[in-house]
Amino acid sequence: MKRTGVATLGVAALLGLGTGYLVDQALTASGRATFTPSIMLPVLLVALGAILIVLALPIARATRGTAGDMARPVNPFQALRIAMLAKASSIVGAAVAGFGVGLGVFIASRPVEPSLGSVGTILATAVGGAILVAAGLIAEQLCTIRKDDDDEPPAPGPGTTPSHH
Repeated sequence: MKRTGVATLGVAALLGLGTGYLVDQALTASGRATFTPSIMLPVLLVALGAILIVLALPIARATRGTAGDMARPVNPFQALRIAMLAKASSIVGAAVAGFGVGLGVFIASRPVEPSLGSVGTILATAVGGAILVAAGLIAEQLCTIRKDDDDEPPAPGPGTTPSHH
């Protein structure tokens, strides 16, 4: 499994930003109020990030820890599931953070001053998404196994020529 790249997170954030801006644009064009996320959204994003790190810690301890920690074998399927959840969480977090920024850009571009409550929840949503991105990347790092010396191809011995594939 490849690590989550900056480009992937950037694309997700840009898609979220565009979506957030366009949602508010469409709502105001139809005469409705702008979209304001629930205050529970950032709370849930931060809680998901915390749960994700808690799930990844036993895997990190088992693969990097002391002899006592290493006595417990790591279920590779569980490690893969948590790593995939971490990857998905970081992408969703980037999209939600971008969505929050898009909502914020839209209300900042309006001539009418928005209410403090809506600005607060939009800002909290963007920050919650960023926290989920960080937690996802940390959990993904915790689920990776150190590269062993056995993983390296053997070095060419004296008198042999390295082969080029």
